[in-house]
Amino acid sequence: MAKEINWETRLDRIEDKMDKMADALVTLARFEEKMDSYNKYREDSWNRMNKFSEKLDAIEKKCDENAHTVNVINKLFWIAIAVGASAIAAQIWM
Repeated sequence: MAKEINWETRLDRIEDKMDKMADALVTLARFEEKMDSYNKYREDSWNRMNKFSEKLDAIEKKCDENAHTVNVINKLFWIAIAVGASAIAAQIWM
């Protein structure tokens, strides 16, 4: 009878350990799912950042083009002012 009790307690301990291992495997599976989800989120974030970087480069290029255009217009404006002032001065002194 002592051997039966010993076997029963031993089997109970083995069952408890197997239950704990099953719980640990479930926990690991959940962790792997979370990591997969996080990796997908991280990859999507990097792709989004790269897209924003490309947009920012395009905006910077457009801004440089606009700055050049504004500089040309500014120079033409001052040339027109100088020509106008010269014409008025020529009319006055002639």
